[in-house]
Amino acid sequence: MLGTLRKAEYAELMILFFIQAAAMAIWFVPLGPILDAHGMQGIKPYAFAASAVAAFISPLMFGAMADRHVPPAKVLRWLALATSVLTAIIGMSLKYHWSEWLVLILIQAFYFTYAPMFSISTALVLARLQDAKKEFGPLRSLATIGWMAGALLISALNLDRSAYAVYLGAVFWFMVAVFTGFLPALEVPKSAEHLTWRERLGLDALKLLKNRNHRVVFIATTLFNVPIAAFYPYAPAHLQALGFTHTSAWMSLAQVTEIIGMFSLGWLLLHWRVKWIFACGLGFGIARFALSAMNTPFTLLAGITLHGASYTLVFITAAIYLDQRIDSAWRTRAQALLSLMNGGVGNLVGYLGTGCWFAACTQTSGTHWPVFWGVLSASVGAVLVYFLTSYRTVGDGKLIKNHA
Repeated sequence: MLGTLRKAEYAELMILFFIQAAAMAIWFVPLGPILDAHGMQGIKPYAFAASAVAAFISPLMFGAMADRHVPPAKVLRWLALATSVLTAIIGMSLKYHWSEWLVLILIQAFYFTYAPMFSISTALVLARLQDAKKEFGPLRSLATIGWMAGALLISALNLDRSAYAVYLGAVFWFMVAVFTGFLPALEVPKSAEHLTWRERLGLDALKLLKNRNHRVVFIATTLFNVPIAAFYPYAPAHLQALGFTHTSAWMSLAQVTEIIGMFSLGWLLLHWRVKWIFACGLGFGIARFALSAMNTPFTLLAGITLHGASYTLVFITAAIYLDQRIDSAWRTRAQALLSLMNGGVGNLVGYLGTGCWFAACTQTSGTHWPVFWGVLSASVGAVLVYFLTSYRTVGDGKLIKNHA
């Protein structure tokens, strides 16, 4: 595998994924408990949904910039630096008890710079691989390990409910910005001298939806994103209700099966049809919520553990699918469109919808967890039915370049 790239170059890609995912986990995993600890439960659904609002705009816009105007590494550098500054300000706002609505505005500003970064990193990494089917899974596992390391670090420092976790995230985002200076700049394809605003904003990527199978993949991952949006806001609360402490560390169990999935993905993509890899991932999603619905410590941990395998087989397969089936000139915009639909549409409906559903399942006596997770399990089942009946298997063997 290392023969396809210089070892030093491959190590650069691994480090990029590792530190960026660690920064993401340090922010995202303890966010719900931190807001709860600072008396901001009321804005929690909106704080998570802020990522969706940003995903409607910034991934496509910055993806188009990285495709046409500025080297992706440079775009990533300035976004990471801005994210670091905004994260530090949010930490200050929590520590000094600023207005919760001002905190929400800052979180929304943060997400505008945060939202496009991982899709740009993914496109940058895929562009430097010679065989994405074999190489991307093991390489992407470093992001999973980084996420796990970030979550474990938060619990090791006992910052699961502390604003200091946010400050730590600012340090890691600054590290990402510094590290991009070591990445070689990829050539930016020469574009037409005069671009329309639709092209500058990346909206021309919507034409990718004209292809039936592309459209089904985009829609299925978006629909799947709706129920799994409940994972990070409410699984820690369920853990606390069952007597667990250091919830960030327990949540990292999801990354165990995610790593296994990453290393298995190369073999699966060579030997399974894409349809059945997706279907298997959605099946794990059904089981993940069904186990949580049983409302015991063991089954909740088992459900959390399955989350990683489900995520990998659906979302990482989708990213590789786009890289292999879509022309390289559209690579960053394709990944950005996936971020827009999943992180935008899926997360907006998911965070707000599951927030309302959580409120409906919660009374003065507590949350009715079996009903909460059970309905989410059924919704994933509906997504599986849609995908199986809509995706065409003709030509769906090995992933081969097929320009859209």
